[in-house]
Amino acid sequence: MEITAKDVERLAFVSRLELTDEERAAYTRSLQESLSYLDLLKQADTTAVEAAERVLPMINLFREDKAQPGLARELVFANAPEEEDGAFKVPRIL
Repeated sequence: MEITAKDVERLAFVSRLELTDEERAAYTRSLQESLSYLDLLKQADTTAVEAAERVLPMINLFREDKAQPGLARELVFANAPEEEDGAFKVPRIL
């Protein structure tokens, strides 16, 4: 597959990026190099490689759900800029 400057321009447009001519050329070269490498990988003989679902073994990391004591309210709000009625007070967004 060949990447052209027009392809990069279209990608920049849908990504809402404004690229200079130098950046467009650099991205075109970079993407073309990446695709060329992928084409090289496609040529690798993988017939003797067993298909794998996962790279790492699957281990159940769930722990028993037990109630534990939480932090003291004073510690929780110690570094809070503002606190009101036992809750963090944050600036209004809307």
